[in-house]
Amino acid sequence: MRTRLVALALALWPAACATSEPACRDLTFEGTRYSLCEAQAGDDIRLFQTAPDGKPYGSFERINSALAPEGRQLAFAMNAGMYHADRRPVGLLVEEGFERAPIVTSAGPGNFGMLPNGVFCVGEGYRVIESRAFAAERPACRFASQSGPMLVIGGKLHPRFLVDSDSRYVRNGVGVSADGSRAVFAISNRPVTFHEFGRLFRDALELPDALYFDGSISRLYDRGARRSDWGTPMGPIVGLVVPTP
Repeated sequence: MRTRLVALALALWPAACATSEPACRDLTFEGTRYSLCEAQAGDDIRLFQTAPDGKPYGSFERINSALAPEGRQLAFAMNAGMYHADRRPVGLLVEEGFERAPIVTSAGPGNFGMLPNGVFCVGEGYRVIESRAFAAERPACRFASQSGPMLVIGGKLHPRFLVDSDSRYVRNGVGVSADGSRAVFAISNRPVTFHEFGRLFRDALELPDALYFDGSISRLYDRGARRSDWGTPMGPIVGLVVPTP
């Protein structure tokens, strides 16, 4: 019996160690420190917009409170797309396969309308897809959030990004690997330009497709680092859900 228990413990040890590893880390690139949080295909990545009471979650704390009865919690989370004053998403939002808001394919004002914009899709793996390509393909997504602009498109920076831009904000977004097995969520820890933020995904992380979530209101929750950025209520939020120890 003792031999079998030892063998079982050894078999489970790698998985136990994997779940205890920090989900987020810091990286300094071109003199700017970024916080990066990574998910693998099969991880429980969810988008949170509509709470059980029908209102937007708005905060990391409300999400954790809603997850507690499941015996689950957030490992990390961040805002995940632009929203109106009442916190309704500006573009497509899919929660648990249900479309809460439709896709927008027309150009418009502001960063969201700076085409090409795109969609972050959680299905069997992860995808960042240009919005018009998404509308034509209609891939199956358990969760999806539209935002804009795209940061990296097929390994190239968005064509409207300027190297010498003076528009600087704390920014956050997501990039995915070519095979869809990895998604890396990033937030700058000081104001950066679009060009600088796009280079992080293209050059430092070597991810072929990346999407901008937002700027100036960008916030991160990282349970391992005991970080929970404060601010006004948010719209869509993306997070990694894990069992509560």
